[in-house]
Amino acid sequence: MFGKREVGQFTLFDLVFILLVANALQPAITGPDTSLGGGFILIVTLVALNFLVGKLDNLPRFHRLFTPAPAVVVRDGKYLTDVMRREGVDQEEVEMAIREHGIADVKEVQLAVLEADGTISVLPTGTVMHRSRHRIRYHHRAG
Repeated sequence: MFGKREVGQFTLFDLVFILLVANALQPAITGPDTSLGGGFILIVTLVALNFLVGKLDNLPRFHRLFTPAPAVVVRDGKYLTDVMRREGVDQEEVEMAIREHGIADVKEVQLAVLEADGTISVLPTGTVMHRSRHRIRYHHRAG
């Protein structure tokens, strides 16, 4: 139903969908109304709404409403503490990401970015950054 994505790759919409289905089906299973019809109607409605939200997420304006922009947390070997505080990221998390990228010291980091999915991308000093002219955008559904 969700393609080949893992739980860590679920979007906010997918998580809300799963919680709504579980919450909606619980009374149909354990409550006084144990009819399959009521539960089936709830599931079909929620699946249709999730499909609609997935299609709307392909529209750039709708996508920007619910997807945070990437945030630079380290630039030229210096922590950007104001950004880190605003994004809820502490120095230990950034240092862990730096070590995971094989870098020993923050002074060796040209750029560290907190991505929209919560991961931290790290570019070491000396890396040439290329700017592309086309915009790459996250697609909600895998093809």
